[in-house]
Amino acid sequence: MVAVAVTAAHLGKFHMARGMAWASVRATLQLLAVSFIIVIAINQLWSSALFLVAMYAIAVWTTTGRVGTRNAWMWSALAMACGVIPLLIIVFATGTAPLNGYSLVPIGSIFVGNMMTGHTLNGRRLFPALRENVPTYEAALSIGLPRAQAIGMVMEPISGEALVPTLDNTRTVGLVTLPGAFIGVLLGGGSALQAGAAQLLVLVGILAGQAVTVLVMNILIRQALLLPTDLKERLRP
Repeated sequence: MVAVAVTAAHLGKFHMARGMAWASVRATLQLLAVSFIIVIAINQLWSSALFLVAMYAIAVWTTTGRVGTRNAWMWSALAMACGVIPLLIIVFATGTAPLNGYSLVPIGSIFVGNMMTGHTLNGRRLFPALRENVPTYEAALSIGLPRAQAIGMVMEPISGEALVPTLDNTRTVGLVTLPGAFIGVLLGGGSALQAGAAQLLVLVGILAGQAVTVLVMNILIRQALLLPTDLKERLRP
């Protein structure tokens, strides 16, 4: 499968064939190492929480590097936290899952990983659009609109596009795909009803969390707090 991915990248001139191969090697090594760490960490709630915080920090580092907001990583971290923390509170405060390491690590990691994805998709869509539409932004300023509203004029037509993949996954679950949580519960001996409930928890949680992450991220972008360095210079008030 790695060979197929690398070959397709070469044929399509994607300029990421080497990155695909290295990502596969990294995934192998990381999963090998993490497997041993999880066995130790998952037995205690405090160590499981610490492990999840480490995963969150790596997710923030990864997505800010991907969209060019390392200079504003604290705001990226805030946007992602606004998506993750309410979900964990809902899941554990309602007793939907027991508050222990065996629940916290897998559920938390799913939410953290998908908030990272939502942040990356949103940034990679909005920041190029802002770069391409600086004249629109400047025209809005010239007629007296405040900076936040001028940035919002560029963002508004595409502000929710990062949610489209998750929305499609949620709408077509069971018809197009049988996702991992569903299959995992079935393979673990759970009933079809339990598998469906687990998958519904994951899908709706991801959709809700990404919606909040993108919402907060867009607010921070409008306020010019969460912008790559070059856009901070170009989108001056």
